[in-house]
Formats: sequence, C-alpha cells, structure tokens
Amino acid sequence: MPDSMSEQLQRDMECEGLLECFHGLKQLDRECFRALVETEEPLTVDEIAEAVDRERSTAYRAVQRLLQTGFIQKEQINYDQGGYYHVYYPTDPSQIADDMQRMLNDWYAKMGQLIQEFENKYEQADATPQSVEG
Repeated sequence: MPDSMSEQLQRDMECEGLLECFHGLKQLDRECFRALVETEEPLTVDEIAEAVDRERSTAYRAVQRLLQTGFIQKEQINYDQGGYYHVYYPTDPSQIADDMQRMLNDWYAKMGQLIQEFENKYEQADATPQSVEG
C-alpha cells in the first residue's frame, strides 16, 4: 500500500532535519539541494536561483555552504572560444550517508570521553575526605 502524502512529507522533513542537525544547513540551503536532486542535469547558480526564486547572490551563498558540507559537487565547463562556467550536482547519497555516519561516530566517541572525564572528576571529589568540625 503506498504511503500517504503526509507520511512522505513527514519522512522528507525528518531527512532534511538530518541535514540541519549534522551540518547546520538553513532552509534555503535545503531548498537548493532539493532543486539539484530533482533535476536530471547539473545546474548553474543562475538556474538554482531561479528554481528557488531567490536572487543570484543569495543562492550563491547557499551553494557555497552546500559545497563546504560536501552535499554537492562543482564542475567547470569550458567554452570553445575560451572562458568557463560552473555547474553543480548532488553528491552521491551513499557518500553523504557515510560522512554523516563518521560524524556521528566521532561525536559518540567525544561524548563518551567527556562522560568518562566527568565521572573521574567527581569520583575523585567524593574520595576526598571531608573535614569534620566538632
């Protein structure tokens, strides 16, 4: 039985929540990423800006954040007569998932270390004899 539209929307929101949680991506960043995922061809910044109905400079900043987080890739296209332009396309989802898994593992290890440091610090404090005034 196919999922209802609301169930699909809920799952999409949860997936996008991952993008926000792991990378601090903004709503516009997610819209730009979705535009790239939904198209068959790589897009220029101008095409991305048009797809999300924003100014080119605003879309460009979102594209730069997506590049920095590794969610999209950039390719240079050369003109025959000289010069070039860039197009952008989504990174392979399995690579993105692997990166998020690594980040989660790193976070988990760091939290475990902090918990151990907390425990060690307060066990030492408990072991210190308390002076008794009488």
